[in-house]
Amino acid sequence: MNNKPFDIIDVRAGVEAENDRYAALVRELTEKEGIYLINLMASPGAGKTSVLCRVIDALKAEFRIGVMEADMDADVDARTVMEHGAEVVQLHTGSSCHMDAKMTLKGLEAMKKPLPEVIILENVGNLVCPAEFDVGADMRLMILSVPEGDDKPLKYPLMFTVSDWMLVNKIDTAPVFDFDLSRCEANVRRLNPDIGIFPVSARTGEGMDGFIGRLRREASAALSKKGRGTAK
Repeated sequence: MNNKPFDIIDVRAGVEAENDRYAALVRELTEKEGIYLINLMASPGAGKTSVLCRVIDALKAEFRIGVMEADMDADVDARTVMEHGAEVVQLHTGSSCHMDAKMTLKGLEAMKKPLPEVIILENVGNLVCPAEFDVGADMRLMILSVPEGDDKPLKYPLMFTVSDWMLVNKIDTAPVFDFDLSRCEANVRRLNPDIGIFPVSARTGEGMDGFIGRLRREASAALSKKGRGTAK
């Protein structure tokens, strides 16, 4: 017997189911076209675009690189990455604080054909909402910047749980902000024991060679499995 004076409807279940359907379509497209898709997530100011420019500079001789720049408004970051040699699509999300799979599919369909081998979605700056939506990416890459603090994994656990790799950016500023890398790693691994952790500085280049080398190998292996080699 239902003693409640009203019905309770789980509206989120329907949203998740729809997103899952579109995420499957994204994976179908990236598999068919031979694309390595990266979902790059971080807070505003963590250094997403700076890291992205380093990646483009290092890999553009081997892969055609496309970037989907997701912002609520403006095109500042899109112009920046385009200057570094990436093919860019600007995505305006309006009041939405994240990208979902349907938006991602629209972005992929808007890119010039043939599609680049490596496509990076620079998600809206946010440590909460982007973590909740599977966009069909091969790699979920997040950035935590040192000024944000080594306790962020305890405050925003889902982002650290769902990510495949984490960059700890601005590591050169750790002494200034009293950032404890060991404590940060321990907090993250309690949530996600298998996550790859890379301390880096996009400003000085510290740690970037190791991270980009690992990314190069991951992308090459994934593209090989999808039947597509590098175009250059």
